[in-house]
Amino acid sequence: MSSRAGRSIFDLTARAQNGLRRGRTTGACATAAVKAALLLLVHGERVDEVEIGLPDPRYSLKVPVRAVYGLDDGAARAEVVKEAGDDPDCTDGATIFAAVRRNGLGELRFLAGPGVGTITQPGIRIPVGEPAINPVPRQMMREAVAEVLEGADAGFDLSIGCEGGEVLARKTFNPRLGIVGGISILGTSGLVEPMSLSAYMASIEVYIRVALAEGSEVAFAPGKIGTAFARAALQLPPKRIVSISNFIGFALDATERELAAQSLTLASLWLVGHPGKLVKPLAGDWDTHSSKSAMAMHAVAQVAAECGFAARETTVIAHANTVEAVLQALRDHPCGRQLWCEVERRIAALMRSRLTRVQRVEVRLFGLNGVALGQAQ
Repeated sequence: MSSRAGRSIFDLTARAQNGLRRGRTTGACATAAVKAALLLLVHGERVDEVEIGLPDPRYSLKVPVRAVYGLDDGAARAEVVKEAGDDPDCTDGATIFAAVRRNGLGELRFLAGPGVGTITQPGIRIPVGEPAINPVPRQMMREAVAEVLEGADAGFDLSIGCEGGEVLARKTFNPRLGIVGGISILGTSGLVEPMSLSAYMASIEVYIRVALAEGSEVAFAPGKIGTAFARAALQLPPKRIVSISNFIGFALDATERELAAQSLTLASLWLVGHPGKLVKPLAGDWDTHSSKSAMAMHAVAQVAAECGFAARETTVIAHANTVEAVLQALRDHPCGRQLWCEVERRIAALMRSRLTRVQRVEVRLFGLNGVALGQAQ
């Protein structure tokens, strides 16, 4: 189905490769609410559905709007119900809302409404004091505002909230990350990919079988960072790059089973991605979902201590609120790269202990910005 500006409307009724339903991120819902509220405030147009651009410039997304109405202070509010598809997301069914007001400043400002958190500690990609609205959703909202205003004054406050968000946030890592007051507005694609169900685990086995049949070198990547390295640096074709989400241990066991069933050996297996997930096996956590594993900082601190880092340095690492904060703390450390190389080596050694039919195992770690941390530098 065609859409404006040459985009095609993404069909959410089409199942993901694993047969499960996709959903809309909180970022997509907030963007839709902003657009609907702004249409009422600026053009007097009350809508029950809006079309928003996705980060992938090929696609847009139609999002139902539950309610749009004016507020007593001259603002407008719109509400969108979060739909997570078949992913067991704690925000599924939550009401994400936006209250939009003119501010007379000629600029767009993001505010935390009720139920959306505020950043109180460094280490997140958003400065302390800012609402917990991630960079991609912010850009989606900016583009939606620009589309509605068509070059007019962009002096508006966007207050993004979530009904019951304070309670929902207790089921997330937000309290431990220093995000207070509610949930975060997240999403890098605008779409929720159903990747945390048993059906997806079954699909991993299929992808692994295909990858092993395609060649002697295979890469496992939890997400986009690792996939980009596998394509660009390792020059692996898509069929030999397996997206494993949180299921590192399951993927290794599936690989071992398939190789044994076919009486084969694999020359090289790579595990590539961000240390926030990939370090967790050092603490014995092979399913890296946040509900089933501890955060990775203590495992990194343990390696640092064993590598001779000073006690005060290991304390900083252990008590950082995110792995990204650890990366920042080690960025200029003279032994930072050596530490990450050792972390990579230890993860690879643990993987080898579960794989009798793989000749070479390599791990490469990267920051969220794609910069290599260890041996890939």
